[in-house]
Amino acid sequence: MDKNRTLLLSASDIKKKIERISYEILENCDEQDGIILAGIKESGYKLAEKLSKQLKKFSVIAVRLCSISIDKSNPTQSKIVCSIPVEEFRNKTVIIVDDVAHTGRTLFYAMKPLMDVEPKQVQVMVLIDRKHKQFPIVADYVGLLLSTNMQEHVTVELEEVEAVYVS
Repeated sequence: MDKNRTLLLSASDIKKKIERISYEILENCDEQDGIILAGIKESGYKLAEKLSKQLKKFSVIAVRLCSISIDKSNPTQSKIVCSIPVEEFRNKTVIIVDDVAHTGRTLFYAMKPLMDVEPKQVQVMVLIDRKHKQFPIVADYVGLLLSTNMQEHVTVELEEVEAVYVS
């Protein structure tokens, strides 16, 4: 293990955060006929999958999963692709899911396809919110609010060993 990294969340911590957030979502969306979880590839989509499984354990609300592919380093010059037709967002509650909100840029551009239709509601879920906002994005559901400096890096690992580190 890298000695320059500090463990922020273990696998069990991540599981608890997702469970708590799923309850929050159900409280806020209990009268909806369905929810679309739109995870930003790669880690955001993996989180959306985990959140979808958790929501389905506790509720009968229809949960639809989709991915949003975006070039995070150059979102204005690349096509943003949704795994489901954009028309299907119309009159639906859409929750954009990502692992870390840093400046809000990725989340801001991930909403671009939603501008072509009129969703019923758009919300944001992030596991880690760093609060270095440069774009007008506020997360509705947050696993951990983290004060960092701009030079620190947050790593979310969701493969074999689930964990969140700061270095």
